[in-house]
Amino acid sequence: MLRKIIFPVLLGVAGCGVLIWLGMWQIDRLAWKEDILANINARLAADPAPFSPDVAEADDEYTRVTLSGTPTGEELHVLVSGTAAGTGYRVISRFATDDGLTILLDQGLLPLDAKAAAPLLAPMQVTGTLVWPDDQTSSTPDPDLPANIWFARNVDTMAAALDSLPVMVVATATTPADPRLTALPVATADIKNDHFAYAVTWFLLAIVWAVMSLFLILRTLRPKDA
Repeated sequence: MLRKIIFPVLLGVAGCGVLIWLGMWQIDRLAWKEDILANINARLAADPAPFSPDVAEADDEYTRVTLSGTPTGEELHVLVSGTAAGTGYRVISRFATDDGLTILLDQGLLPLDAKAAAPLLAPMQVTGTLVWPDDQTSSTPDPDLPANIWFARNVDTMAAALDSLPVMVVATATTPADPRLTALPVATADIKNDHFAYAVTWFLLAIVWAVMSLFLILRTLRPKDA
């Protein structure tokens, strides 16, 4: 009789073990992600520092900065949806700083029906956050260059297109503000953290696997009808 249930028992134990391990791995990933988000929130809560060209992604991403300069009028429009301001185009401007540098400035959301509106080219003071986004995936379409419609932000690609330094500042506020645009400040709410949901899913699957294994064992032990 015991010989009959060896395979169902081994199958049940192995399956539950793998599923529980996957759940625990997601718990570890959750702690790792929460630590990252805490560090980002600390940077976002810090007082802004004057912008310096000697910045690097590894050390300075999510650092708040202040700078002054003037948009050159050259800009890329990134089609986005689901933002705090709705659907539209993120405007990535070529921004000439007062120090003689040119960088990428994410000025905020442009409504779909305002795509042809003229940009504000006045000198401005900017408070923002340094980021190096790369939203592209294997399924991201190539930009529609004649229509100036992009589908993801990529600092290196956009810097090459606008002949600027590969540095992006996402504006929190500008003075004066471009009346076309609504700022989209960087926030950790925009960073996905689904590890808890994944962990719960694996643990629930482990329970289901255990119940099904128990059912199989009981069925195996049930005497056959004469």
